[in-house]
Amino acid sequence: MNRLVVDDPAAAAAERIAAAVGQGGHIVLAGGSTPQQAYERVAAMNLDWSRCTVWFGDERCVPPEHELSNYGMARAALLGRLADAAPTVHRMQGELGPQDGADAYEQLLREQWGEGMPRTDLMLLGLGPDAHCASLFPGDAALDETQRWAVGVQQSGMEPWVSRITLTLPAINAAREVLFIVGGSDKAEAVARAFGGQPRRDAPASLVSPVDGTLTVLLDEDAAALLPSEARP
Repeated sequence: MNRLVVDDPAAAAAERIAAAVGQGGHIVLAGGSTPQQAYERVAAMNLDWSRCTVWFGDERCVPPEHELSNYGMARAALLGRLADAAPTVHRMQGELGPQDGADAYEQLLREQWGEGMPRTDLMLLGLGPDAHCASLFPGDAALDETQRWAVGVQQSGMEPWVSRITLTLPAINAAREVLFIVGGSDKAEAVARAFGGQPRRDAPASLVSPVDGTLTVLLDEDAAALLPSEARP
């Protein structure tokens, strides 16, 4: 794990996203306020996304135009601002509900990768105040999934209390590069639990460990404040 404390995690993430766009390939977007800031910065760059395919790490079970939709946020902050040089976008269909939506996304993933693992090129993740990532919540059964790449989560572990669709740990850990984007003092305790010690089920983000890829955590000083000294860069 490469932990980096930077002045502006969103700006640093935007640069990494821009580099991935330049290489083409498969990019997985995350929800959350700090990722949203990164998307807004990337949208202002003059980039050709036409060789990229965009996926999502999780989605709330709401229509795409709903204020809680991760796709809706990404469309407003980034995807809807790319004009002609736009990527192929595979959104999670939250309006289908957790099970049918997860089944549909699993089918899309398997159409792309067959029976091999989904080797996405850049997996973006945020971090919740309970140390969840994507929609993998502390203690949830989804943490034990080993076969599926996308599953439904009937009850989220925190507000908003809506069911969700999420990539599983095997799908996340198959990525070539995983990039957490975390900012703010409200995330400091979660950062310490997720990135300051051993993997633990009550901190799902700590279970992210790419099988054959890199893991980078971008933090600002406030988010990194409670990291133990041995875990600070």
